[in-house]
Amino acid sequence: MMTASRPLAGLKVLDFGHTIMGPCAGVLFADLGADVIKIEPAGGDPTRRLPGFAAGFFATYNRNKRSIAIDLKRPEGQAIVHRLVGDADVVLENFGPGTIERLKCSWEDLRRINPRLVYLSMKGFLKGPYENRGALDEVVQMQSGLAYMTGPPGRPLRAGAPVIDILGGAFGVVAALAALRERDTTGVGQKVASSLFESATFMLGAVVVGSAVIGGPMPPMPARKNAWGVYDVFTASDGGQVFIGCTSDGHWQRFCETFGFDDWRDDIRFAGNAARCEAREWMLPELERRIARLPLGEILAKCEAARVAYSRVGRPDELSTDPHLLGNGGLLATAVSGLGGGRLVGIPALPVEFGEAQERPGLDRQPPRIGEHTDEILRAAGYSERDIEDLRSAGVLGAVANEPA
Repeated sequence: MMTASRPLAGLKVLDFGHTIMGPCAGVLFADLGADVIKIEPAGGDPTRRLPGFAAGFFATYNRNKRSIAIDLKRPEGQAIVHRLVGDADVVLENFGPGTIERLKCSWEDLRRINPRLVYLSMKGFLKGPYENRGALDEVVQMQSGLAYMTGPPGRPLRAGAPVIDILGGAFGVVAALAALRERDTTGVGQKVASSLFESATFMLGAVVVGSAVIGGPMPPMPARKNAWGVYDVFTASDGGQVFIGCTSDGHWQRFCETFGFDDWRDDIRFAGNAARCEAREWMLPELERRIARLPLGEILAKCEAARVAYSRVGRPDELSTDPHLLGNGGLLATAVSGLGGGRLVGIPALPVEFGEAQERPGLDRQPPRIGEHTDEILRAAGYSERDIEDLRSAGVLGAVANEPA
């Protein structure tokens, strides 16, 4: 019986994903209980060996999966996939245009083997004039206007995380699950797709509407005319920074009372959010001076007491010790070989919970070693030990690596 946190148990997914978008879709399926088989090259997914900023990609997006390492350029390797797809529910891929067709694992190739298959293709662009272009997360952040909205005027700036890769993968899973639901009725699978560019444009829908309303381009976020009287980052006397947002008259009254700004609490110039917005030009510098007299800890305590929206300005590395994440199963102790010996790092879990017990999807499998599950997957597909030995001797199968992700 499925537990609340494994609702997709029983689904079999073949994951051709690489880098972020595809593996992100795969880890969503895997964390939710599907049997996700990562099909990687005989020498392993190149993401395993990325340096610097990208060194955590593999461990983050490939937990809870099994790995089989195959040379898909060989007919014998393609034949293995064709056998595995016979009882698969979902295939996902995010290769560049034309690659999956050359590997004989396209939708047209695999639907003939398994008509119930749902085939998720994740690309740079959906159908249209751009559909054969290659794309990257940063490319579509620039193209869509997201980078324009993020940076100061004249200095487009990508977001500090691969937000479009992640969103494109998540939308792909939504499409695949919808297709699986339809299959319950029709008995037939279908091809579905998601993309980077259209995911980025979806995020900007409200900005598009806002531009139409004001009759011109919206200013970038750093230059925006604020919609709230207090909605800013402030620096404390000890150098710490805090964001404070007062988005209602109640917030403003409690904020003034708690911080001791009695001269402002009933000032007619601050009567209503619109008035506070009009006063920002002279009010904000004075507020910054008042806040700057206090240490960060006192500011945070007062914001909590005032029940306004606030947060210390943090860094991503600090999430590993965040008490909320540590207290609710929000961090999964994951092996990362780049640290040496597969040391464990707390990587954020899926941001969902299930049932009255509010269960979070957990970690059942560490990120796999290259080809770690090749033999068990092939045995389950009907290959004999001699078959497996011959395929490995011929170089169709990769050797099992000793290190984890």
